[in-house]
Amino acid sequence: MTLPPRAEAIRRELAALGIDREIIRFPEGTHTAKAAAAALGIDVGAIANSLIFWMADAPLLVMTSGRHRVDTAALSAQLGDGPIERATPEQVRAATGQVIGGVAPLGHPAPIRTIVDVALADYEQLSAAAGTADTVFMLTYAELLRITGGEERVVGD
Repeated sequence: MTLPPRAEAIRRELAALGIDREIIRFPEGTHTAKAAAAALGIDVGAIANSLIFWMADAPLLVMTSGRHRVDTAALSAQLGDGPIERATPEQVRAATGQVIGGVAPLGHPAPIRTIVDVALADYEQLSAAAGTADTVFMLTYAELLRITGGEERVVGD
């Protein structure tokens, strides 16, 4: 199977980090965490959603469990760097080089401060986007922390 160039770049970056994983492609796409979980046969909470927010004039990547929403007010209070707002599609593309719905936890043009939802630790295997809306890869919570350099936080309920 031929991968989109962006997904192939994610696969190569993962391999360079010692994570040799198959990139799974869904030609029809999976437009929600629930749909992705069903296609993979995993719990929706094991979907590591990559959400880009804007805080203190910079992007903020929040890797959150598909089982809940990010409480931006509570997360903002924890981080203490001002309000957190949802990034626009243009901001997402500029910060990550990727589109909403396909943002991978790595492969961005420049490092992005990353928060990792502690709820993801409840799952042995996680699924994360691989740079396009129709590709994903599997990894562990420890691997997610390592590849993102993310800060562990409670981000929702």
